[in-house]
Amino acid sequence: MLANSHIPRQLGAPEPTWFVETDVVILGSGAAGLSAALAARPVREVVLITKDTLDAGSTSWAQGGLAAVLDPNDSIENHVSDTLEAGAGLCNEEAVRTLVEEAPTAIRYLMELGAAFDPGSTGEIALTREGGHSHRRIVHAGGDQSGAEVQRTLDESVRHAGVQVVERAFGLDLVLGTNSKGQRCVAGVKVAMLDRNGSVQSVGIVHASAVIIATGGYGQVYSATSNPSAVTGDGIALALRAGLPAQDLEFIQFHPTVLWCGPNATGQQALISEAVRGEGAILLDAAGQRVMAGVHPLEDLAPRDVVASAISERMAQAPAGVDDHVYLDARKIENFDERFPSITASCLDQGIDPAHDLIPVAPAAHYVCGGIQASLNGETSLPGLFVVGEAACTGVHGANRLASNSLTEGVVAGTRVGRALSWSLPEKVTAQESDAAGELIDSYHRGALRSAMSKYVGVVRTPQGLDTAHRILNTLASNAAPDIVPTRKAFEATNMLTIAIAVVQSARVREESRGCHRRTDFPEPRDEWKRHLSCQLVDGHIEVIA
Repeated sequence: MLANSHIPRQLGAPEPTWFVETDVVILGSGAAGLSAALAARPVREVVLITKDTLDAGSTSWAQGGLAAVLDPNDSIENHVSDTLEAGAGLCNEEAVRTLVEEAPTAIRYLMELGAAFDPGSTGEIALTREGGHSHRRIVHAGGDQSGAEVQRTLDESVRHAGVQVVERAFGLDLVLGTNSKGQRCVAGVKVAMLDRNGSVQSVGIVHASAVIIATGGYGQVYSATSNPSAVTGDGIALALRAGLPAQDLEFIQFHPTVLWCGPNATGQQALISEAVRGEGAILLDAAGQRVMAGVHPLEDLAPRDVVASAISERMAQAPAGVDDHVYLDARKIENFDERFPSITASCLDQGIDPAHDLIPVAPAAHYVCGGIQASLNGETSLPGLFVVGEAACTGVHGANRLASNSLTEGVVAGTRVGRALSWSLPEKVTAQESDAAGELIDSYHRGALRSAMSKYVGVVRTPQGLDTAHRILNTLASNAAPDIVPTRKAFEATNMLTIAIAVVQSARVREESRGCHRRTDFPEPRDEWKRHLSCQLVDGHIEVIA
């Protein structure tokens, strides 16, 4: 068990001046949160809170699509097997099987809501293949705009259903109480209303029988990421401050092929979908040699952790003097611009024509396999609190997510929890005052935090690098204070610090390489580590339990 420097137990904010009552409050507006809202709404009053606009999260950016068994030559068993294989021994097979069995229904549900998925040559849904999949089972829309179509469909459906959507509202901390059984449980959530510049206009409490966290992952903890700017780990950090356990935070999936825009590029970077390799593109190093030949039986369609690691190792060798990117050769794909319009536009913005040029790519933080411990029904150890989507650790992804299982999981899990809450609500309880002092770190520290994570806690991790990251983050934590001006950026920076410390602590404890956690001093998986790590915030310190 490792401890670390002080972490704020509450976010610093003004005192609440308003109060709202509802049945269900949802934090986050991606596929998981919207699906939950839609399933609960016919029966329950639902308030959906998003710190930005409704479509600002990761779902809109998903290029690949949704994985489901729709091909008669495919099978549920194949999809289960592929998911377990990618998860490197840490998947919950029961959760995987449930997801895979319900995935086709989720696709049909979205179509009933109006989602327009791309048709095949004979009118059926077109299916493509991505890394780690043994069959074509990826449903896509607009070529590489699948997430945007899912987001559009759910956005419209939620508004028509009468869900109360509150934009530019930041979920600060859970409000807790005690139910009739004497159990500590959720009473609601403290919310800051923001203006367009991220300044706090007011703070209030939304009282609810159920709180659903659907805030996504924490890709912005890294300086190189495919995630949009809103993805800062807010929901996971909020749950940690409430004492809930998080699991598998060290398993961060680095997408192997993010468009390399130069050594000084930061923030969200354009994804080059795995579907490009599914259509026949291959990875080359700067010397023109294939990167994946002989590395894995599936070569360029190997699971993402394998491909990202192989690219990182090849870059470290600096073939032809190039150590910060490799290339994707997609020149043999016919009608590339029609199949991948968004990718084509991103490449053209950088002066690259995929029909004639090699595409420079490098790994970047993409998807987190861990999160707050929850079932596929969203249930957590805290009565009344539910977590769905990327913020949850349900056991579906294990140590490495199988491509395109995430959008599917968001719709399946969100629908399951929303439906369950429409049947039965947890007991509504009275909120109790918290005695924890509110603190923040200044948003100025985001740069140092993100730089340290990308440099020392990336695809391949060294013990020296992890120790360096540990020291840097603890220094940043020492700057937490009660007098920092509360703004969206300060809230996010404090949440990012909480997550980053938990990731580093977990990565230091797991002395092996498994899935998307790779350590140079322990390059192979070890049987004694075929188990999960949990971490909790205890008395202002992250504790990791092996």
